[in-house]
Amino acid sequence: MNVTSPALNTRALPLLESDVLRTFVAIAETASFSRAAKQVFRTTSAVSMQIKRLEDMLGKQLFVREARRASLTPEGETLLRYSRRLLKLNEEAVSEFLRPCLSGTVKFGTPDDIGTRILPSVLADFARSHPAVQVDVVVGNSQSMMERIESGEIDLALVTVGSEGRTGLGTVVHTEPLIWAYRAGGTAIERSPLPVAFASPGCIWRATALAALDRAGIAYRVAYTSEHCAGQQAAMEADLAVAPFPQGLVRKPIRQVPEAAGLPPLGHYQIEMLSGGQSDNAVEALAGHISRAFTALRGEQAVYSDTPAQLA
Repeated sequence: MNVTSPALNTRALPLLESDVLRTFVAIAETASFSRAAKQVFRTTSAVSMQIKRLEDMLGKQLFVREARRASLTPEGETLLRYSRRLLKLNEEAVSEFLRPCLSGTVKFGTPDDIGTRILPSVLADFARSHPAVQVDVVVGNSQSMMERIESGEIDLALVTVGSEGRTGLGTVVHTEPLIWAYRAGGTAIERSPLPVAFASPGCIWRATALAALDRAGIAYRVAYTSEHCAGQQAAMEADLAVAPFPQGLVRKPIRQVPEAAGLPPLGHYQIEMLSGGQSDNAVEALAGHISRAFTALRGEQAVYSDTPAQLA
């Protein structure tokens, strides 16, 4: 009796091409076929053809095409997760053979609000790519990071600056709205003078918020001060105060203060990456991982940009 292996009757599944996945991710992150085309150095029509072939191969619609925006379908959001993992795995595989063997120690400094967002993934990815490099992490405020860079105490640092207050010493790796936040259903927003929770003096969020309140003529009192943003978070959750906060860090039970409350807009803030200036392959490699982490963060925020921050 002849028994045919089930595997022999299974049609070979098609393979996802890296170039097509890069195009797909670029469209998802920019919400635009034309902007993505510039990123991948193709024409818009060529990009459209790539996605059409991909949709035909998978039998699923990946984007909802509107007049000025391309939004992911639920199937597209699923593919985006796989695409990022496949592209990262491809990069790791190629780097395993092509990268120089790095060793040594990199001293890296970051404020806690930045570090909590990207540091776990950056350190994990960097350790897999460069296991012989030790990364020493120092956490502190932006002012201390700049001082340590200037003194040569650390090799690489992230600092927070205002949209018009760049240090001029580094590269902007992230820009994000700064918003007023409070506890959902809380009464802090209704009190007068307005109770506000700030980070320590020297923080750009604090300086931006104080200037905005003064310009608007709103009476306030500093109800809570903390070295770390976790302190602001705690003050808001306890309904002790409102606080200037990055939009990307807003999570339940915190929400964005409604415009009807009349608080002045705070604009955007930026994150700069500073280097001590020395030429070191290990430092440059870590800087590359950090830049890619912020690119991925922006992509995740773009996917969910249709969800209002106050509902986050």
